[in-house]
Amino acid sequence: MFDSISDKFSGIMRTFAGKSKITEKNIQDAVEEIKVALLDADVNLRVVRRFINGTMEEALGEKVLKAVDPGQQFVKIVYDRMVALLGDEENQKLLLKGPDTTTVILMMGLQGSGKTTTSAKLAARLKREGRRPLLVAADLVRPAAILQLQVLGESVGVPVFTLEGEKDPSKVAKAALSQARKDQRDILIVDTSGRMHLDQTLMDEIQKVRDAIKPDETLFVADSMTGQNAVAIAQEFEQKVGISGVILSKFDSDTRGGAALSLRSVVGKPIKFIGVGEKMDDIEPFYPERIASRILGMGDIVSLVEKAQSAIDEKDALRMQEKMAKNTFDLQDYLDQLNNMDKMGSMEQLLEMIPGAKGQISEDDIDKAEIRREKAIILSMTYAERSNYHIMGPTRRKRVAAGSGTTVSDVNRLLKKFEKMRLTMKKFAKNKKYQAAMLKQMGM
Repeated sequence: MFDSISDKFSGIMRTFAGKSKITEKNIQDAVEEIKVALLDADVNLRVVRRFINGTMEEALGEKVLKAVDPGQQFVKIVYDRMVALLGDEENQKLLLKGPDTTTVILMMGLQGSGKTTTSAKLAARLKREGRRPLLVAADLVRPAAILQLQVLGESVGVPVFTLEGEKDPSKVAKAALSQARKDQRDILIVDTSGRMHLDQTLMDEIQKVRDAIKPDETLFVADSMTGQNAVAIAQEFEQKVGISGVILSKFDSDTRGGAALSLRSVVGKPIKFIGVGEKMDDIEPFYPERIASRILGMGDIVSLVEKAQSAIDEKDALRMQEKMAKNTFDLQDYLDQLNNMDKMGSMEQLLEMIPGAKGQISEDDIDKAEIRREKAIILSMTYAERSNYHIMGPTRRKRVAAGSGTTVSDVNRLLKKFEKMRLTMKKFAKNKKYQAAMLKQMGM
């Protein structure tokens, strides 16, 4: 995400980060580069002007030019203004009532924005947080919309309310609210109709649904890849229906970032969630500070740690640490670690979160084919062989190579790599000072 703008900002920030002295000319040149980067990212022109003027005004102040570390000070100014542009984190949270009351969430957006899928993703997330959501199929226009929501609801274990034969979505939504209260469902997520383009019929229909159920949250789902078009549509929905927040779908595919960087300033509503993949758990809260860090190439350690915590059980992590210290880490453990990496998301997403990796390491540098070969080799081994690689003689290596569709050289390379890895892990697990230094460097 944000590949284009992030690459440009990373370069600008690296130029300034180590400078002990900066001049007015340096700042003007950098701000001009920032302006071009924002415009190339399809950021709203008025937003760009405000951002540039504010940055120039603050950066040309005497305090920065004479600061102890003016380079770092300038980087911080750009970071702070980027955070302000993206929104206030406190307003990003959903306004949820207590568990004894039903919170009503109305989902809106154009056809193709990912509204129905996002509704199911949000329901799945709230369910993981201990809530009892109910999905409502109130899109009575698009063919198969009801069936799609039912399939998605079943996949995440959330019931879907439908009213067979009813043509009025407001009546469906109202009946669903009564059912939710009866069944003590504390979240009601209503999926409404979309259109290929805005029209008055769509707005009248959504207004009618809104008036029938009086939602606590009216969330506009926007395809982040549509850039300024998403901002214009969000403005229209805000004026005619009223929105409390935005969810940006397909955020992982957004290479420019124009919608995310413009929405908050133009529409005046916070971005609450972002869709970061196709899986049902690929929806994340929108944190301005973290996104700003990624755009400026500073990484996002907090999100990286959260992803690791969600993918790796704490008991398994402690068990793994103990095995490393005792030098009993085996090939099955290595396979488990490779699978855990897959759960954390794409390599591109992970690299964005590692400070200093943006622009220095690309996803192309990671040999995915090699990882797939290694998995295939280990899966072709018996459990005894995975537990004790020392028994892997020539005959066994030949059998595993044939079973995994690889060569004996591939098997030899994996075993040699694994042996080196075990030695490194053992040293790391026993060296407490080195561990502390690494954690400190990571900001943990």
